[in-house]
Amino acid sequence: MLAGVALGAQAQTATKPGEFYFDADVSTARRIVVVEGEGEALAAGLVKARARGRRQMEATAQLAHVAMSDSRTELGKSLYEEAVAGTSQNSTMGRSIRWNYAWDLYRNGDFAQAFGLWNELGAGFGAPSWVPPTLALSLWSLDRKPEAIRWYAAAMRTEPNRWGDPANYPALLPGWREQERARLAEVFAAWQAAPPAWP
Repeated sequence: MLAGVALGAQAQTATKPGEFYFDADVSTARRIVVVEGEGEALAAGLVKARARGRRQMEATAQLAHVAMSDSRTELGKSLYEEAVAGTSQNSTMGRSIRWNYAWDLYRNGDFAQAFGLWNELGAGFGAPSWVPPTLALSLWSLDRKPEAIRWYAAAMRTEPNRWGDPANYPALLPGWREQERARLAEVFAAWQAAPPAWP
């Protein structure tokens, strides 16, 4: 299933932006933490959590994140795909696992598959506030700039006082890396130069 998403994401049609995106969707847009710690102790704790079966899919997703953060990309993808297969896309846990997987894919340079996951999540639940900036970043990284600008415009329609100044990004996007905020600032500059009309 995910292989198909990866192959089709570059050409995949982005969900059309809505007018406003006020839904917090905090159950999706959150880091998955089953075990605290770092290094080998963290990995060992997650392996135990998986074996015990308590929060097994979340432990699998956190272990996948650890693997991808350590440049063990194939292992990470394999673990994430196990967690994805074990959860429903419409469940709270399933959405959070897919959101985290997309971020780890993006940060490992797999912009197309990350976009595919975010795009599907964005179409499946209300109007989450994380969707406009995330899809704008994702589409810009795929060199789909007009679509990225339209998504930034959705953020501006929703909260113009917040998204109208990239100096606000650290507060608005605390989990983003500096280079990701810098790339979103490029989208903002392009939006500012030629704001698209709505609709």
